[in-house]
Amino acid sequence: MKKYIFAYMLETGKFISEELSSASKEKTCAVLSEFETKIAYFQHERLIHLIVTVLFAVLEMMSIYAFLITGNITVLVFCILFLVLLVPYVMHYYFLENSVQEMYKMRDKIVSFLSSKEQ
Repeated sequence: MKKYIFAYMLETGKFISEELSSASKEKTCAVLSEFETKIAYFQHERLIHLIVTVLFAVLEMMSIYAFLITGNITVLVFCILFLVLLVPYVMHYYFLENSVQEMYKMRDKIVSFLSSKEQ
């Protein structure tokens, strides 16, 4: 997913920097429409990863609490396993969040250019 998002952002960034000023209104609207569709897909991906990340954070906290109460080594193993899974989920969610916010800025550039072109 990271490669896909990076590639798509590079492609759109290239359009904004190199082609936006000379592109027709129809092409710009088509790019904007496709871009907004991709943003919606990435927002959905971000939401799913937020849910999974929160789930693993809750499981981590519950397993820590269970370990503190029972002192059972098996529960400690679960604590470590949940932590090992939680860290990459947090990192991936952080990437998704920042990427989508950057896409908002890119979309705003396209929209403001279209608005200035209509005036």
